[in-house]
Amino acid sequence: VQLQASGGGLVQAGGSLSLSCAASGRTFSRYSMAWFRQTAGKERDFVAAISMSGGNTYYADSVKGRFTISRDNAQNTVYLQMNSLKPEDTAVYYCAARSGVTSTTPGLYNYWGQGTLVTVSS
Repeated sequence: VQLQASGGGLVQAGGSLSLSCAASGRTFSRYSMAWFRQTAGKERDFVAAISMSGGNTYYADSVKGRFTISRDNAQNTVYLQMNSLKPEDTAVYYCAARSGVTSTTPGLYNYWGQGTLVTVSS
């Protein structure tokens, strides 16, 4: 599967952004999906994940209550709605897919999008 992330940009602290990740192929519903983020010189960190059906979601403690992950299997797209953004949310955000149960471990994901930059100014 090929993933194309979009929606990043510059926003002031307290603002909102919505990221999208469009997947190619006809088997999107067979993949667990996740968002990770990375800043320069640091490892890629888990942000949120969603099960194949969309019935289960998981969040990093740092974004719980502010970010919402969702998916539309008919549109082959996963979303990340980010509210109440903070400067520490600044990072390149990556969507990822794996053909198995949901995981928070980036090494278990088989497919990655190209990343989209989110910058939150104070």
